[in-house]
Amino acid sequence: MLLSDGDLQALWLTLRLAATVTLILLLVGTPIAWWLARSRSRWKGVIGAVVALPLVLPPSVLGFYLLLAMGPKGMIGQLTRALGLGPLPFTFWGLVLASVFYSLPFMVQPLQNAFEAIGERFLEVAATLRATPLNAFFTVVLPLARPGFLTAAVLTFAHTVGEFGVVLMIGGNIPGVTRVASVQIYDHVEAMEYPEAHRMAAVMLIFSFLVLLALYVRRPKTTQG
Repeated sequence: MLLSDGDLQALWLTLRLAATVTLILLLVGTPIAWWLARSRSRWKGVIGAVVALPLVLPPSVLGFYLLLAMGPKGMIGQLTRALGLGPLPFTFWGLVLASVFYSLPFMVQPLQNAFEAIGERFLEVAATLRATPLNAFFTVVLPLARPGFLTAAVLTFAHTVGEFGVVLMIGGNIPGVTRVASVQIYDHVEAMEYPEAHRMAAVMLIFSFLVLLALYVRRPKTTQG
């Protein structure tokens, strides 16, 4: 067989993690991106910098502070314990929460750019037709920003699939629970199982290429005057 049961298990867990994170960030990132695109608040720069921080922050640093926050004495850890959810480190949902923070800019920034590109004219027209801001958002903004949503979802999904440092810090290496594809490849290399590592890496390479190819093929063509 091309891939072992452990490899297939890691791939399935990776796809499940990426799909879950993408859906959560579509719900969380859309209002953040809309606020950043429309707000004139003095806090806009601060919030934008916080959202973009994972782009420049080493994954080990982000993972370390998230691990402290999810620990027994951390703010998130105390909250989950009070809610009876138990500790999040070394669990699938701990990976989800860490990945949401780590992939946030890959969802928010494409959406923010899409919202800013729409401009004011379409919203003003909707207002003259007595559309409420909520109705205008769903009937005008969302259809016009559809390419931005596609880009944001694909980039978020692909970025989550390729995570290593953060998921290793938060989830460790538990088969079937937190051992995602990138960690599985690391395990093969560490055990000097290079043929197995090559097969897993090849699958990830082909998958990443196909995802990005689909994104570029579906990207609307710009017309030149």
